[in-house]
Amino acid sequence: MAAFFVTGTDTGVGKTLITAALLRAAGEAGRRTIGIKPLAAGTERGAGGEVNADALLLQSCASVRLDYPQVNPVALRLAMAPHLAAAADGVRLEAAPLVRHCVEVSRTAHDLLLVEGAGGWLVPLNERETMADVAAALGWGVILVVGMRLGALNHALLTAAAIRARGLALAGWVANSAWPEMPGLDANVATLDERLATPRLASLPWLGAAAQPDDMTRYIDLAHLAGMSQA
Repeated sequence: MAAFFVTGTDTGVGKTLITAALLRAAGEAGRRTIGIKPLAAGTERGAGGEVNADALLLQSCASVRLDYPQVNPVALRLAMAPHLAAAADGVRLEAAPLVRHCVEVSRTAHDLLLVEGAGGWLVPLNERETMADVAAALGWGVILVVGMRLGALNHALLTAAAIRARGLALAGWVANSAWPEMPGLDANVATLDERLATPRLASLPWLGAAAQPDDMTRYIDLAHLAGMSQA
């Protein structure tokens, strides 16, 4: 069984879509997959209460079926930085309960478990903790989704350095063209391949604003995905 924490270089880089596509690709290859988003900001009213669209997507793309509260135990109403959304809801976020939830879900039989973070690596939870504290407490390898645009090299290398500074393994990365154009895209990807020094699980072209996980699975390197080990 392998479990990984998925983070991104920023909000809006396609982290949820990539996580869902990895789940779908692994599931289509016969692996038991679980995707969870322990903390989500931005909800709509569903049949069972407040739900988050990203969490619903992970739930639908995993091959192991979990109830919604298992996928997303903390759903904040407003789509903003988690600590601010939590304050608006009158709740306090802490890393420890999120970690306990992830560990509990990891006891469900699986081949691949992906835990998607909220926002970027250092998004605040409260006055002293960030999402990085959740990842560090779990101790699992990290998959980094890089939004390929101007500034991507700096954002990716800073995030990778911060991940490794917490003693975590950068298990793999994904180059996602979440915007229509980037000058020197191939050269930038090659630079990150060299400097991140970890397997590239996928390199996705611009697929349009309405792209879905099923549009992305054919770009995923299943050999690298299958070969990832929990570090």
